[in-house]
Amino acid sequence: MIFLKKENVIERLNEKKDTFFQAADAIWETPELRFAVDQSVQQHYQVLEKEDFTIEKGIGGMRNAYVATYGSGSPVIGVLAEYDALSNLSQVADLPRQEPLIKGANGHGCGHNLLGMGAVAGAVGAKEFLKETGISGTIKLFGCPAEEGGCGKSYLARAGLFDDLDLALSWHPSDQTGAWGASSLAVYHVNYHFKGVSSHAAGAPDLGRSALDAAELMNIGVQFLREHIIDEARIHYAFTDVGGTSPNVVQASSSLFYYVRAPKMEQAAEIFERVTKIAEGAALMTGTTMEVVLDSACYEYMPSKFWTKQMHENLSLIDLFDYSAEELAYEQAYYETIDDSVKQKIYHDLMDVYSEKTAAEIKELAASPICQFILPLSFEGIGVGSTDVGDVSWICPTAQVWIGCEPMGSAPHSWQWVANGKSSIAHKGLLNAGKAIALTAIDAFTSPESVQKGKEEHLRNLKGRSYVCAIPGDILPDC
Repeated sequence: MIFLKKENVIERLNEKKDTFFQAADAIWETPELRFAVDQSVQQHYQVLEKEDFTIEKGIGGMRNAYVATYGSGSPVIGVLAEYDALSNLSQVADLPRQEPLIKGANGHGCGHNLLGMGAVAGAVGAKEFLKETGISGTIKLFGCPAEEGGCGKSYLARAGLFDDLDLALSWHPSDQTGAWGASSLAVYHVNYHFKGVSSHAAGAPDLGRSALDAAELMNIGVQFLREHIIDEARIHYAFTDVGGTSPNVVQASSSLFYYVRAPKMEQAAEIFERVTKIAEGAALMTGTTMEVVLDSACYEYMPSKFWTKQMHENLSLIDLFDYSAEELAYEQAYYETIDDSVKQKIYHDLMDVYSEKTAAEIKELAASPICQFILPLSFEGIGVGSTDVGDVSWICPTAQVWIGCEPMGSAPHSWQWVANGKSSIAHKGLLNAGKAIALTAIDAFTSPESVQKGKEEHLRNLKGRSYVCAIPGDILPDC
């Protein structure tokens, strides 16, 4: 009976697909950063208002964050949507070579135009089920700005907006398909602002105190620190102020934006403190002053094994790899831009994953320009990136899937992902993600026992710990 209902929901989403595709394309065309996603969020509102959701806007102190609700009673299922882009990743759509649409402009290099609309599709599918059956249950779709630096979900978590959820679901575009069983890296986003004294660099250098020297010394100190932190940690930075473009002036200001990552939040916090001490030392060495400004932070992702297994099983109910010859040829053009070493790594990784397959079978899988397999479920390993979904996973059971709708072997935050972002395969990916989310929500709506099992497992995973947002209460999102 439930399987038939799932089939009906899949068909309903197929009927509505063009609405989701058009909205995703419109978001691709207006790529916006962090919290300033004013145009992108409007696409979400237009779809959700037509689907009879009640929308509360401006939640968590962010003008472009929202929660859209349908239904009543328990269980309460949350779906997480994102729609922010990345800087300097503008790219012409459908072009298999790097060419910016607008030089220096933004682009959807992480597929959040797809991610957000896939989440909307999942929420709409769950709504259709509740509407048709009349059973108890509430679906809440959270519009979450600033995943790419800013940690919008962390601010929502700090405000207690996920506290009533029995389950949270999401997904992410990828070059491979499977349930997301690995953890992620906790991260601190930190600004270091150095202030010095300007002076003529040739005529009176002794009167100047270079903030740029301080920033460069800090970076050198951090390079030496790398030898003395855990292997899994990651530290990277960007200059946000180099003090100007006049070399004959001693730079009186300089700023760095640092990411400090580690597998556990407490490890990231300890490394963050050490990085800050290096910054303090750089200021002392140069006679400058230094200000530390925490931008945001998020926890490592803690997947619910119970619900991740359920999402993995639901992937088998979806026609994931229905591609035409024209679509495969389209993706082949991107695949040919991938380095041979990456292609070899795909082959070797699949050899490890599919020990029962022959070398010829694995070679065929690895040579496809788009993923045409579901990875076996695994809860091993730690992802090398970070996601503010991590904060949600510390509050309630959380599960996600990867959908392989990006060119095989291509990297997130790449021009290939931007170029591919309006393709028919990208569209199919967001729709399939919506189906996986909706089907898993149906499992929760129809099985109180499963909801309870997920909550009990979540308590065991916490091991007596509780969530405390790593962003202090006096730090507000820049919106």
